[in-house]
Amino acid sequence: MTQDDLRPAALASKAWPFEEARKLLARWPDGKPDGAPILFETGYGPSGLPHIGTFQEVLRTTMVRRAFATLSDQPTRLLAFSDDMDGLRKVPDNVPNGAMLAEHLGKPLTRIPDPFGKHDSFAAHNNARLRAFLDRFGFDYEFASSTDYYAAGRFDEALRGVLRHYAEIMAVMLPTLGAERRATYSPVLPISPSTGIVLQVPVEVVDAEAGTIAFDDAGTRVEQSVLGGLAKLQWKPDWGMRWAALGVDYEMHGKDLIDSAALGGRICRILGGRKPETLVYELFLDDTGQKISKSKGNGLSIEQWLDNGPEESLAYYIYREPKRAKQLHLGVIPRAVDDYWKSVADHAAQPLDQRLSNPVHHIHDGAVPDSVPPVPFGLLLNLVGVLGAGATEEQVRGYLGRYLPAAQASDPALTALVPFAIRYHASAVAPTLHRRAPDAREAEALRLFDDGLATLSADASAEDLQTLVYETGKTVFGKEALRDWFKALYETLLGSSQGPRMGSFVALYGIAETRALIAEALAR
Repeated sequence: MTQDDLRPAALASKAWPFEEARKLLARWPDGKPDGAPILFETGYGPSGLPHIGTFQEVLRTTMVRRAFATLSDQPTRLLAFSDDMDGLRKVPDNVPNGAMLAEHLGKPLTRIPDPFGKHDSFAAHNNARLRAFLDRFGFDYEFASSTDYYAAGRFDEALRGVLRHYAEIMAVMLPTLGAERRATYSPVLPISPSTGIVLQVPVEVVDAEAGTIAFDDAGTRVEQSVLGGLAKLQWKPDWGMRWAALGVDYEMHGKDLIDSAALGGRICRILGGRKPETLVYELFLDDTGQKISKSKGNGLSIEQWLDNGPEESLAYYIYREPKRAKQLHLGVIPRAVDDYWKSVADHAAQPLDQRLSNPVHHIHDGAVPDSVPPVPFGLLLNLVGVLGAGATEEQVRGYLGRYLPAAQASDPALTALVPFAIRYHASAVAPTLHRRAPDAREAEALRLFDDGLATLSADASAEDLQTLVYETGKTVFGKEALRDWFKALYETLLGSSQGPRMGSFVALYGIAETRALIAEALAR
């Protein structure tokens, strides 16, 4: 399908990436002056390790950028900007050598040794982690370091503008501060020539055009330039300055930064810039409902997700409903995996407008896989569960080979899911499994189910097995209480309160093996 086919449908699509992209069409209906590219930006504070909250911003911004490319032929750039000149305010909870880091509090992150001992600085370590992950997903982006931009003079003219409009910027910021903070506040943070610490002290503008300020450094009056990396801005003024200096057109941010973005927009306009278009997204929460923090390291790490589920499942989870708060913990992975593959299965037969609203269109930029695994992830997890803690990939593939035709058993996507299922079971399922004893009515139903299984051939279909499950439940529990029967099967045979279609499970695991599970349950 060509761009000419897609563009009219995309212009009307209600998928959120297209809705965001249309904001940029309205912003620059005739393109930016001199054919300059539309500039997308994402920000990263490298005081803690990269986490999914950081990554999601790059992924979602990339989806908007791709959507814009469907709507327009204007060139684009994506800048991943690291605020690595910030002073370290506190020692993160989830990094080694905390005592060493404590000795460098207040210094720019790029001037603090790497507590992991692998890079030139703490910022370099965390920047490398972020870039490695973005590279793993094949993002098209340009990495930018705040330290490099300040030191190279790329913000010098904007910093002169800050000094020229110092009183106006103070008038924006001071009403947002408490009385004590107002007394010492300055939007400009000089770097101490004696200690290297990012100072938070009042400053006096000596010469705006020369970029010179004066301040007190441990009792000594110092006159110093703000140019060439000798000073930086407080983060809110810095955000607005950066938008103006770089001509940023689009940057999304979390709900917690609504007020900060508004201040940044006002400062951007004072400096002659134009506030970028934005999407305000809801925050990810940990399993207790608390906001994920990069310094606390709570919630789910990038590595944890990718150890237990494929990359596409993470992208799928991030795509869905960006304006709704979502918990992010191991328990959400299985559904994300199966929902992703269901969307892939649906995609090919959908009319164009529905395909453009399907998450997988945006995950794969339209190049959606044309086949799906023949066994869902949830069913794989149940198979691994009954095989036990020592289950191997070879064992699981052996069961799959017995259940599926050879071509399906060797399906690459299914093969790729097997190690994820084993690892997920070990980390998230096994610690919670408890196969309880059945009560009297459940035992009666299990015996009747076992008798029915004994009459079926080993190659009975999943449909026939599911019919047996239903008929057994209706006989003992009644049609209205089938849910209780299914729950009893899951809790007594599989050790969990939820599970798969039992007919599919028995077909995969085997009739003889399932009868052995029933015998074990009845013997408890």
